[in-house]
Amino acid sequence: MTFDLGPSLLFCPADRPERFQGALEKADAVILDLEDAVLPAAKAAARGNLIDAEVDPERVIVRVNAPGSAEFLSDIATLSQTDFRTVMVAKTESADDLRAFDARFSLLALCETARGIHAAPGIAAHPQVVAMMWGAEDLVASLGGTSSRRPDGGYRDVARYARSRVLLEAGAHGKAAIDAVHIAIDDLEGLRAEVEDAAASGFRATACIHPKQVAVIREAYRPADAEVAWAHAVLAAAEGERGVFRFEGRMIDEPVLRHARSVIARAS
Repeated sequence: MTFDLGPSLLFCPADRPERFQGALEKADAVILDLEDAVLPAAKAAARGNLIDAEVDPERVIVRVNAPGSAEFLSDIATLSQTDFRTVMVAKTESADDLRAFDARFSLLALCETARGIHAAPGIAAHPQVVAMMWGAEDLVASLGGTSSRRPDGGYRDVARYARSRVLLEAGAHGKAAIDAVHIAIDDLEGLRAEVEDAAASGFRATACIHPKQVAVIREAYRPADAEVAWAHAVLAAAEGERGVFRFEGRMIDEPVLRHARSVIARAS
């Protein structure tokens, strides 16, 4: 099981079926949301929409409600009546939370509480988990806080720690890491800076909540032409070298070559 859906993951409320196909046309993959985007009174209808949906299941992630919630088992029962097999598990707090899913399902564990961040190593080790994502606002709320960001727009230290921990634990277990949504929809420059940092740090994708954020995310994950040309050149030069060598005034060793391979992979 691997995660290879692309860098832009667009949330779409599952109670808005008229948006499903349009969302898929705009983003690399769509997260059909049964959790926070859907009011309790609309959740049953949202599940029905999943059953009736005529969209490519290979490009759809379904976010289910938190394990232990009143809605969780109903969500799983609904999934069994569909072809959707990639599931984002809201508020994952332990590997035990994932026992309800049989081997048909690939899981994206959303660690967005203090318990979830604390349990990230065990969650990342779960064999059905293909990716991990973190969530800023629910995390801070679980701690009794009121905001994940400072007045200047940057993340508070606790959110930065959670983001780094999820990235590191996912990487340690060979899983993809997905960066959290940028909730200021009109702040495209802030989003761009955040996604550029995510791509450079090793995140594989960024989730978003509005279609106009998709293009910014795709562009930020796509390396510049000059960066791709350099990566090809340094890898070509390495074929005639043994060990550490000098290239265009820079010392090149295996970690740098891995960076170059990553650049080419992101460009493809």
